[in-house]
Formats: sequence, C-alpha cells, structure tokens
Amino acid sequence: MSEAAVATVRRDAEQGQAIAELRRTMVDRQLRPYDVTDVPLLEQFLSIPRELFLPASQSALAYSDLAVTVKTAGGGRHNLLPPLVLARMLQGGSPRPGDKALVIGGAGYSAAVLSGLVGEIVALESDPELIARAQAGLSAVGASNVRLELGPLDKGFPEAAPYDVIYVEGGVEAGLDSLFSQLSPGGRLLAIVSPENGAGQHVVRYERQDGQASGRVSLFSAAAPILEGFTKAPGFAF
Repeated sequence: MSEAAVATVRRDAEQGQAIAELRRTMVDRQLRPYDVTDVPLLEQFLSIPRELFLPASQSALAYSDLAVTVKTAGGGRHNLLPPLVLARMLQGGSPRPGDKALVIGGAGYSAAVLSGLVGEIVALESDPELIARAQAGLSAVGASNVRLELGPLDKGFPEAAPYDVIYVEGGVEAGLDSLFSQLSPGGRLLAIVSPENGAGQHVVRYERQDGQASGRVSLFSAAAPILEGFTKAPGFAF
C-alpha cells in the first residue's frame, strides 16, 4: 500500500473515531442525564450515525441538541426531532422485540434506531428525496427490517396494519383517527399533541382498547412544527 493510501486510511479511521466520540458525548450528556434509561435504546443511539440521514451540508449538526430542519430540492421541509425528544419518545412507546412499528416522518433515522429494538418497521415519508436519503442511510447501517413507503403522512400505511406501536414525529393538531384504526389491540400511539387549551405541546401516548383510542397519558413537554396533514381545519367565521 502506498504512503498516500496509508494516509487516507489513517485519516478515515481518525474521522470515524471522532464521529463515534460525538455520538457518545450526545448519549452521555443529552440522553442519560434526562431520564433515558433503556439500555438497548441507548446502545442503538451509540451505534447509528445520525449524519447519514442528513444532507452533507448539515452533517455538522448531526449531534446538536436542537431540532434540525431538513430541506429538499423540491421545497419540502421536515424537522428531525432533537435527540433527547426522540429518545424519550421512542422509550415511551415501550418498543419490544417482535413488535411491528409504523414511523411517520423521521427521515429514516428513528427507524434505524428502532431497527435493533423491534421486529419490523414501516417508515412513511411524503417526499421522494427524503425516501432516497433514508434508504441510503438504512442500507449503510444494515437495517434490513425497515420498509420505506411514500404517501400522505396522515393516512398512515393501512396495507401493513395492524401495528403494535406508531410514532408520529412532529406536531399534531388533528387527524389521528385513521392511525388509531391501524393499531393492534393494546397498541400504542405516540405524537406531539397541541392541546386546545393552549397549554403547550406534549408528547402523548395513547393506547387502543375496544377498537378505539383510550388511556391518553402526557409524557413530557416538547415542541415541534405541525406535520403536513395534521393541521386542524379552520372553523367558520361569522
């Protein structure tokens, strides 16, 4: 091997080590101190490179503690939740081996994290560019149990229902009914809900019992833009 090739290998190894250290810092300083205690979940955050699911121009933001707005060439915009919000949301859904999960949004990253925790995942996006980037990232990490689908986010993906757990990765004002119908009996749905009383957004966990949503539990406060399709219809003006 030439000296130039050796230098390239050494540089790549050093960069990989530096990025792995950033992931560890994210887990140790952003997740562990704030009630993320599920060990298998933490291990997934340590092993999945978040930068693979971002445009190259935004890779430096991969381990920031803030939301990252991903823009597509077609003018689409989607927010990746801050790592802490995502981790607590995933943990709140109690993912188990053998579960089938539906992920609404997330640009492939959350599906990659979940891929080592559940049996099967359908990840739904509404933008072809996000689908393409998500597919590349999922292939890179070997997440072969994730099925990517393109379609309206609020419709879910009934063709593969029922799901044991559904994650809606963004703000929701309305439009969850079709997703509740895709839950298995006893299934869980988590979303960032905007309450009508103006009390601020919260990550809320619902469970399905007797064919309908029940057991609503507010887990923690979190803010996120309203996802397309989940905006409350305006009322009539008189």
